[in-house]
Amino acid sequence: MDDKISLLRHTLATLAYRAHKALHGAPPEFAAFRAAPMSGAAHPAEGRTAGEILAHMGDLFDWALSIANGREVWHECPALSWDEGCARFFATLAAFDARLASAEPLAVTPEKLFQGPIADALTHTGQIAMLRRLAGWPFRGENYFVAEITAGRVGPDQPPPRKEFD
Repeated sequence: MDDKISLLRHTLATLAYRAHKALHGAPPEFAAFRAAPMSGAAHPAEGRTAGEILAHMGDLFDWALSIANGREVWHECPALSWDEGCARFFATLAAFDARLASAEPLAVTPEKLFQGPIADALTHTGQIAMLRRLAGWPFRGENYFVAEITAGRVGPDQPPPRKEFD
């Protein structure tokens, strides 16, 4: 396997680990949490709900898969329940990882896949982590350098943290 694709797959496993940390244990009502209240008509500065961000993350990996296959298609999924949104995110991540693991050549460079959907999803994982704290449902920090992250492990079944802190 190409070194760049191996790095992309490790990045996806890292994203899955970090996203699991941010998503796991959030109560169902967290899906509707928004950092700023809506003032009537939707305004971009008011931001998305946690559920809308999560839906967008699934959209990113549906899009990434379509790009990798040379048929770029964007589809916007509405926010689902928190559990359904989490399941969809990990399913889209797994489908994209499986595509990267296949012998089929990519329609674009690994760099393009990283700079678009993957980097965007990393940013949104951080947003969800921040929203968890703002909503009053924080989780413990962790030394991710020592985390057990393995390419191909992109589902919700992640190993326990090795070194958490407050």
